[in-house]
Amino acid sequence: MRISGINIPDDKQLAYGLTAIFGIGLSRSKEILKSHKIDPTIKPTALTTEQENVIRESVELFTIEGELKRDISSNIKRLKDIQSYRGSRHSKRLPVRGQRTKTNARTLKGAKKTMGSGRRKLEKT
Repeated sequence: MRISGINIPDDKQLAYGLTAIFGIGLSRSKEILKSHKIDPTIKPTALTTEQENVIRESVELFTIEGELKRDISSNIKRLKDIQSYRGSRHSKRLPVRGQRTKTNARTLKGAKKTMGSGRRKLEKT
């Protein structure tokens, strides 16, 4: 099954397979299937063509994939242009939403392993 250029995996249940589309999460996929009275546990291969078309139409009502990514990037660009605090955090590639950065911010630094003091002494000799 293919929706807006994305292949829905045939080996997963339909509710989980729809999450392969950027912008469709588990709750939204279950909501779509529930509104059309389709069992969320069936595989995409077991769908009829009518059911596929109904799902395709309801998924395309949402902002998904490329359009959603463009919206997100334009919002971030706007925050940078108006020089807001959140925009500056995006520019520095740091956490934007108030997370702790003293100990567990690994966005810019990467996960570095610290060496113990005993190991440093061994390497110097």
